[in-house]
Amino acid sequence: MLTLTENASTIVKTLTDQAPDDTAGLRISSSNPQNTAFAAAVTPSPEPADEVVESGGARLFLEPGAAVALDDKVLDAQVDDQGAVSFAIGALA
Repeated sequence: MLTLTENASTIVKTLTDQAPDDTAGLRISSSNPQNTAFAAAVTPSPEPADEVVESGGARLFLEPGAAVALDDKVLDAQVDDQGAVSFAIGALA
């Protein structure tokens, strides 16, 4: 299962707290399981087939293809000086 660093949990929670829905989360999807490019967007709730990951108050919704590709990974995040969020995916230690 995908794990989140403390930074990633905090940033995802901050992003989703701005959504009007209490059930909102960050949905990660991939159009091609062989591709390492993923899309991320705040959504009000998971799709029926999504895997839900909760960590430190943060909620992630993983599209099935993304869930498989990220199963043994860790998600980190940071905010730059301009307030832009960037995510990084690494191998689980």
